[in-house]
Amino acid sequence: MTSAARVGTADAAMLGAARAALGTVRDPELDEPITDLGFVTGCAVDGGHVEVRLRLPTAFCAPNFAYLMTSDAYDAVAAVPGVRSLEVRLEDHHDAERINAGVAAQAGFVGTYGKEASAELDELRMVFRRKAHIACLERASRHLLAAGWEMADLPTATLHDLPEPDLSSLRRRRADIGLSTDGDALLLVDEAGVPIAPQDVSVRLRFARTVRVSIEGNSQFCRGLLTTRYPQSAADQRPHGEGEEATV
Repeated sequence: MTSAARVGTADAAMLGAARAALGTVRDPELDEPITDLGFVTGCAVDGGHVEVRLRLPTAFCAPNFAYLMTSDAYDAVAAVPGVRSLEVRLEDHHDAERINAGVAAQAGFVGTYGKEASAELDELRMVFRRKAHIACLERASRHLLAAGWEMADLPTATLHDLPEPDLSSLRRRRADIGLSTDGDALLLVDEAGVPIAPQDVSVRLRFARTVRVSIEGNSQFCRGLLTTRYPQSAADQRPHGEGEEATV
């Protein structure tokens, strides 16, 4: 194999790994991968250097959310074996230059925004992770009820009782907020891991349903905004066939 062929093969493998890494980055509010949402518009590899381009549904999406996704994308791709250098650029956003510079310098949110930022975004991230857990718990419980479980029996349900993909989905969200993912762990617990009392189950699930519907509604709204802003969004996101260069 020639040197050029080896480089091409390595770039293609790294491109696949970089794409997979980007697929682990989620919109913190919508709890969906940025790749599924159409927020990744480009990923190119050249001899160990990776370039990633991102976009959002509007130019005025909240800077803290924009920073989180850009920073998370950088961290995810930087962890791919063999990446020697990396550029992640948010485009068409009112604060793109500031965010891109801060992420490139690994300055953190406070280092990027200075006095405008009161703290890093860890607590904000946790707020949305808790909401994601609540929504996922409601989906899993609803599926158990549809499968024949009674509401009165749900307090005894454990993770072992969940089918896939509910099990893997809930385990990931429980891990995100520090809850047990053991199969014998009770299903119905709050965000602190405290079991939900039998008399509170119905009210808790009704509340969880409002959280889930809100997240799903926001997701559809953002998809609509993105499609309106970028009419070719669907075409831009189509998979590339074999034989194309190592870009997407």
